Formats: sequence, structure tokens, C-alpha cells
Amino acid sequence: MRRQNDILWKSVLEEVFDDLLRFVYPGADQVFDMKRGFEFLDKELAEMYPEPEKEGDTRFVDKLVKVFRADGQEEWLLVHIEVQGETDDRPAFAERMFRYFYRIFDRFRKPVTAIAIYTGPDGKRMPGRFTYEFLNTRLVYQFNTLCMVDYEDEDLATNLNPFALVMLAAKKALDRGKDVDAKLLEGKLFVFRKLYERGIFGKPKMEAVLRFLNNYVRFEKSETNRIFTEEIDKITGKTNTMSIIEQVTELRVEEARREGDEKAVRLLLQNTEFSVEKIADLVGVAVAFVKEVKEGQQ
Repeated sequence: MRRQNDILWKSVLEEVFDDLLRFVYPGADQVFDMKRGFEFLDKELAEMYPEPEKEGDTRFVDKLVKVFRADGQEEWLLVHIEVQGETDDRPAFAERMFRYFYRIFDRFRKPVTAIAIYTGPDGKRMPGRFTYEFLNTRLVYQFNTLCMVDYEDEDLATNLNPFALVMLAAKKALDRGKDVDAKLLEGKLFVFRKLYERGIFGKPKMEAVLRFLNNYVRFEKSETNRIFTEEIDKITGKTNTMSIIEQVTELRVEEARREGDEKAVRLLLQNTEFSVEKIADLVGVAVAFVKEVKEGQQ
């Protein structure tokens, strides 16, 4: 499940990255040249900070993105998305953010800004800075943080920024307690209505947020999923709404990975228009491996 959540975050961030910038930075369109697009440098980031798969609940989705400023210069953004639940590893996380910063700055010698998005219920406990002090030598590294539980549902729902709905969808996945599926169903339908109000059909960003919602907020019972599908068909007045607007929702990457990377790659090749580079990044395999699988399907 954690691996699938990683894939979902990576995918949706690339679709709404400009909206993430607008969500975090006031006047982002005056600072960044959004029209020039973005270059995702995940491979370069992995080379700077090779790290074995972590045990337990600690999970990270790390992205390094090249963005152009409005004045024509390049800006390097370290976007660090934290997708873990409760943790007592707060000092280590702050140090990790600092290590990313100095390795990126040392390699590229470009301005760096960092964002940590805390999606767990204990996000308020997570740090926004790393400090070091010894014998009158002192360092303070402060970075941007988004704590999902700091935002009220209605504030996110009425925010016209698509990234706000990503945050709202992830927040709804936290609903637990008695009758979990009923709470999740209510929350999931609430987000869907907001998406539908803004016009899902034909809008790639809204479709991307919907795919994120449908995969990230998962029910415990298959019957609840059937009810959800029926309810959104009522809302849209269409039959099989999900089959019309989904491209990634039912890929079941988590299950596919149990049978090997090759099946996950084949599913993505068959059901999406992702490039071989993006599929390699999502599944965590070499580009050459994806190309080999693709050639085998032809």
C-alpha cells in the first residue's frame, strides 16, 4: 500500500506542480515562468542521495524540479513530500532535509527552496527547520511546510487551486474509527462533488486529481466501492462514469508488483500514455527495462 501511495503522489504532483507552487508561494506567477514548464530531475536526486528501502512506516517521495523564474533565470526546487503516518523520527527527518539541501546546492550552485508536505495525522509534530550548534558555531536551515491537518475541509473545498483538492482527498483518507467505510464514502463523495462542480470531463488536471482520490481513499469493503460508483453515476447523470474518466485508477499497481515489476510495467504501458521514462520512475526500474517490455508487447 505504501508503494502505491508513493506512485500516486509522484504522478499527481507532476500533473499539478504549478498549482503546488501557487499554493505555497504568494505571487508564484510573478516569480516563476509557468509557461516554460518544468523538468523533473528525480534521477539526479537519487544519484546525490542513494538510500536503501526503508523499513517500517517511514516513507518518502522526493522530487527535484527545475523551474524557470520570471526574470529568465533558473530556479531549483527541492520538493520533499512526506507520506508517512505517525513517527518519532522528527530530528532525522529535519537533518535529511538539510542533507538534501547542501548536496543539491553543492552540485548545481543554484538557488534552492524546499517544501515538506506532511500528510499524517501527527503532522503538527513534524519539524520546519534543522538546527546545529557547537562551540559558538550555529546553523539554522528552515524550509517550507504544509501540514494537511492544519487546513479546514471547507477551506480546501472552496479553494479554486486544484492542489487544494489533492490535499483534501489525502486528508479524507485519514478518517478512521467506527464504521470506517461510511466515513470514507462520505468524504470521498464530498471531494468528488467538488471536482464535478469544477468540470472533470476534458480537464486533465481534474482527471488527475480524481484518479488520485479514487486510489488514495480506499475502502475496506468491495461493496462500498460499488456504492461509490453508483453514487457518482447519480451525481453525473451518466452510466459507468469512472470508466469514462479513469486511465490509471484500476491499474492495481500494488497487486501487480507482487508478481514482479514486469507486470506493473505492462499495465502502465497498456492503460496509460506515460512515457517510458515516467513509467520507469513510477515502478522504480531502469528505462531500458521498460523499453524491453514495451518491445515485447509489439
